[in-house]
Amino acid sequence: MAFPLSVGDVAARSGVSVSTLHFYERRGLIESRRSVGNQRRYARDVLRRIAVIRIAQRVGIPLEAIRERLATLPDSRAPGRADWTRLSRQWRAELDGRIAALVQLRDTLDDCIGCGCLSLARCRLRNPHDRAADAGPGAHWRNPGGDLG
Repeated sequence: MAFPLSVGDVAARSGVSVSTLHFYERRGLIESRRSVGNQRRYARDVLRRIAVIRIAQRVGIPLEAIRERLATLPDSRAPGRADWTRLSRQWRAELDGRIAALVQLRDTLDDCIGCGCLSLARCRLRNPHDRAADAGPGAHWRNPGGDLG
């Protein structure tokens, strides 16, 4: 596999900054080789990988999940339509879950107008389905994400 593209070439053609390319490389999302002069050189297929990364980020897929999925792609070629179909199907369930959570948040947000979060025990957003009630009186949340402890 040839590595003909400089970091500047990739930045210009992909529309992302050089620092973003370096960040993606540090996170294991893309790779480069070093030239004899110790400059980064990228294979042409990195442009397709960057496009996949940007689309996945735009819909809210975490970088770690993107990295894990990109690792399943062959190194010998640019990702194609079949690869993207497989990746997007794997992310669909996660996205559907997020969409459902956002719809619920949207539909229950107006309950907070008069509440001011003075009643965390009853709050449908902070304590959905009153999950904390079974834990007894007092604080029961391990973290702000809402996992009961």
